[in-house]
Amino acid sequence: MDNEKKTDETFMQRAVGASLRISFIALLFVMSFWILKPFLAPVLWGIIFAVGIYPLHQKMSKWFGHKEKLAATMITVIGITIIVVPIVLFASSTVESVSYTVESIQDGSLKVSPPQESVKEWPLIGDKVHALWTDAANNLTNLLKKFEPQLRTMIPKLTSAVAGLAGSVLMFIISLVIAGTLLLFAEPGKILANKIFRTLVGENGNNFTELSIATVRSVVQGVIGIAAIQTVFLSIGFFMIDLPAAGVFSIVVLILAIVQLPPTIIVLPLIIYVFSYAGTTPAIVFAVWSIFWSIADTFLKPLMLGKGVDVPMLVILLGAIGGMILGGPVGLFVGSVVLALSYKILMAMLDSSEV
Repeated sequence: MDNEKKTDETFMQRAVGASLRISFIALLFVMSFWILKPFLAPVLWGIIFAVGIYPLHQKMSKWFGHKEKLAATMITVIGITIIVVPIVLFASSTVESVSYTVESIQDGSLKVSPPQESVKEWPLIGDKVHALWTDAANNLTNLLKKFEPQLRTMIPKLTSAVAGLAGSVLMFIISLVIAGTLLLFAEPGKILANKIFRTLVGENGNNFTELSIATVRSVVQGVIGIAAIQTVFLSIGFFMIDLPAAGVFSIVVLILAIVQLPPTIIVLPLIIYVFSYAGTTPAIVFAVWSIFWSIADTFLKPLMLGKGVDVPMLVILLGAIGGMILGGPVGLFVGSVVLALSYKILMAMLDSSEV
């Protein structure tokens, strides 16, 4: 009886001790997560960039005589330049245009040319646009006063959007710097990932590491490939319609597509602008062409995501789309990796030879 009592007491002590240790470790992990949460987004993007561009880093390292630091630095500088330069050009051009417009409105020198009669033929909105345009041509100041309440409510939203865009640009610059640093520690990072997966899933841990890497690279290549296709065809339209600063707008479209923002953000205002100076037929053709290629990613993603991965394309696609809905652009990659790993674990459970 005493032995049973001692056994129960020992069991309880061990159970309580184990519970306390597990709780303490869980508390440390939770606190660490909250401490690192502000850095989570740029670090995740840095890991994604590093995994995606590692093959390029290896090639550039060979070109530079196996100087990995130089290759990583070049990739980081080129990436930051691609992001910063077009945004600076676009921002400076926008500021100049807005300043000129405001000054012209204040001194009354801004004139709006009257619309062509063909504007009335636009489907659904032709008559309303023609009437509004005519009012602007006759007396722009009165028209602006008429819509002053609406314009005032738009200013905070516009300011917030610009601030959000600036924050996103800064985050991506930080992510590129992190990616450049991680490229120098690619092998130790892979060893660490192998250890983590082996701890979690056993002997097949290395296979899960390779699957994660292949999935991220597949999605990165798919995203960049789709962004390049959209940019090329939208740029053709920009140059064919003689759009001012077509090159700058093309780079802006490329950046928007890569970060998984719809190119329609910039394309729709450009379509409206083209209607103000081009003929009706060319403007309509440009509008149809631009809208089609702005939304082309919806049918290109199923074709390009998941290539080179030992997982059905539908699994990668569903993971990417579902992840993006839940977690934004970074969810595109996290979702595809999580669903790919889940699929492989499920297949291993169903196939006893792989357990």
